[in-house]
Amino acid sequence: MTLITTDDQSKGRGQKGNSWESEVNKNLTFSIVCHPDFVAPSRQFVLSQAIALAVSSVDEQLKVKWPNDIYFEDKKISGTLIECDLQGKHIGNCIIGTGLNVNQTTFRSNAPNPVSLKQIYGKDFDREEILQKIIDGFEHFYDMILNGQQEELRQQYLSKLYRREGWYEYEDADGRFTAEFVDIEPTGHLLLRKASGVVKRYEFKEVRFVINVEREA
Repeated sequence: MTLITTDDQSKGRGQKGNSWESEVNKNLTFSIVCHPDFVAPSRQFVLSQAIALAVSSVDEQLKVKWPNDIYFEDKKISGTLIECDLQGKHIGNCIIGTGLNVNQTTFRSNAPNPVSLKQIYGKDFDREEILQKIIDGFEHFYDMILNGQQEELRQQYLSKLYRREGWYEYEDADGRFTAEFVDIEPTGHLLLRKASGVVKRYEFKEVRFVINVEREA
């Protein structure tokens, strides 16, 4: 693997063409380059699970919002963008780019619900220590994939899942609805049960979590 880090990320990319805001020398912005040629393209969600578990291991209060955002309560503390290319029937190269809010306390972008570790605990954190913990965790979960422990990895992922229990609001192409979590398939598809009893299967970007959070001034 190769690890690339920066203290000043000026053009951080997020999902759906969004940008990732990061104050200079305050947060963690890094990319891991790996070559998981032992992972079939249809099962590449295991890589998303591995980085999500590694980042959420920073603090026991952190949860994984499907597919790989990290949340504290209803606020986002980390996001990851994964890009893979194929070599034949397997994944060749993979870039996992992650941002984690550590010591930033003022957010100026239009992101609706950001939070940092410093905002949660009221103190500064050593970014190098946190980064080392994440990398150690990712290597551990990566080895689990390599050793055929995908189901164990999936169960650990499910145990950290945001909104795993209870009924919540979501939104899809047909509008808003109330649903409960059912499962996440090995392919990464999310299964939700609507109030009518119907179970719907979603790919990423086909459903939105409705989160009502007031942005602090």
